[in-house]
Amino acid sequence: MRGFLGRLIPDDAIRTGLRWKLSAAIALVGALVAVALSLVVHNAARVSMLDNSRDLADERIRVAERMYESGRTQTFGVKVDDPAIPQDLLEKVAQGRRATYVSEGAHGVPDIWAAVPLKDGRVLSLHTRFTDRSADVMKDLDQALIIGSIAVVLGGSALGVLIGGQLSRRLRKAATAANRVARGDTDVRVREEIGGVVRDETDDLARAVDAMAGALQQRLDAERRVTADIAHELRTPVTGLLTAAELLPPGRPTELVLDRAKAMRTLVEDVLEVARLDGASERAELMDLLLGDFVTRRVAAKDPDIEVRVVHESEVTTDPRRLERVLFNLLANAARHGRPPVEVSVEGRVIRVRDHGPGFPEELLVDGPQRFRTGRTDRSGIGHGLGLTIAAGQARVLGARLTFRNVRPAGTPEHLPAEGAVAVLWLPEHAPTATGSFPMLPKPKSGD
Repeated sequence: MRGFLGRLIPDDAIRTGLRWKLSAAIALVGALVAVALSLVVHNAARVSMLDNSRDLADERIRVAERMYESGRTQTFGVKVDDPAIPQDLLEKVAQGRRATYVSEGAHGVPDIWAAVPLKDGRVLSLHTRFTDRSADVMKDLDQALIIGSIAVVLGGSALGVLIGGQLSRRLRKAATAANRVARGDTDVRVREEIGGVVRDETDDLARAVDAMAGALQQRLDAERRVTADIAHELRTPVTGLLTAAELLPPGRPTELVLDRAKAMRTLVEDVLEVARLDGASERAELMDLLLGDFVTRRVAAKDPDIEVRVVHESEVTTDPRRLERVLFNLLANAARHGRPPVEVSVEGRVIRVRDHGPGFPEELLVDGPQRFRTGRTDRSGIGHGLGLTIAAGQARVLGARLTFRNVRPAGTPEHLPAEGAVAVLWLPEHAPTATGSFPMLPKPKSGD
C-alpha cells in the first residue's frame, strides 16, 4: 500500500496543511466579496452625491432665471450664452427644456452644469464643480471601505485557521490511530481517538476505518485459525509418516523419504508457531542473564566456527528460550542465504548478526519478513520464508525490536549488490510486561 501511494504521489509534490488551504479559500472569498461590495458602495455613494449636486444646480438655475426675468442682479455665478456650455446640454436646452449635465473635469473631479432657455432666446447657465466637502466624503468613504476590506480578509483568514485547525487536528488524530491499526494495534478505535462533541464527516471517516479494521481483523483471525487447525491436523499424519520412514530398509530412497518427512514436520511446527505468535497468545518466561555470555555459549553450541564479539557485557531480563530461538533463526538465515564468514556481536542490549552475502531483498527491507516469501533468486533456495517471520514474532513477545539492513559502503551505486546483510535485535531496557510476560522463579539451592 505504501509503495502504491508513493507511485501515485510524486516526491516533489507540495504538501500544505488543511488549515492553510481553508484559510486561503475563506480569505480569497472574503476579498472578492469585500471588493465587490466596496465598488457597489463607492459607485452608489458617488451617484447619490452627483444627483444631489445636480438637484442643487437645478434649484439655483431656477432661482437665477426668476431673478434674470425680474431684472435683479444675478447670483451663483450664472452666465448668459456661456461659450463653454457642453454641446449635449445645448441640444437639450434648444428643445426648450431646463436641463442639468455632468462632465468629467480636470483631475477627475466632475463638473456640474445647469442651463435654462430664456424668453429672449438666450441661454442662462450655471457651472459648478464637485464640492470639496463631497470629495472629502468620498475619500473618507473609500478609506473606510479599504480598511473594512482588509479587516474582512484578516478576519476570514483567522476564522479559516481556527476552523481548519480543528478539522486538521481531528484528521491528524485519525491518521495516527489508523497508522497504529496498520501496525497491528487492534484495540485502537479511530472514532474514540478523535473524540469531540461536534459530529461531522470526520466521524463518518473514522467509523468507516473502524469498520474496515474490524472486518480485516476478523478475516485475519479466521485465516489464522484455519492455518493453525490445518497444521495441527497435519502433525499426526506427518509424525506417522516419519515413523514409518524410519522403519524402511537402509538406502538412498529411504534417506530421501526421511529428509522430506523431516522437512514437512519442521514446516508444520513452524506454521503452528507462527499461528500462535500471530494470535498474541504467547507469553515470555523471564530470567536474568548476562547477554554476552549467553550468546557466546549458544552460538558456540550451534556452530563453533562463528565468531562472537562481546563489545560490552550487559545483564538483561528476558526469556532465554525465545531469545535462543530468535538467535538461531538469524544464524540459520545467514548460513542459508548469505556467505561466510557469519559474525555475531553483542553490545549492551543489542545483538547483531552479519553475513557477507548479497544482502536482504528490497521487499523485506520495506515490508519486513513475510511468511512463505524467501526473497530474491540469489537469496532463495531451501526454506519456506518462515524463519525470519518467527524471529520477528518471538522478538515482539520479548518486547524487543528486530531490524534488517544491508551493508553498502557510502557512494556505492544502487544497482551493485550489497556486501552483506545485518539483522539487529534490540532488547528492551525493562522486562516486557506489556506482552503479558511473567518471571520464572529460580530453582532453590540444595539445602534451602
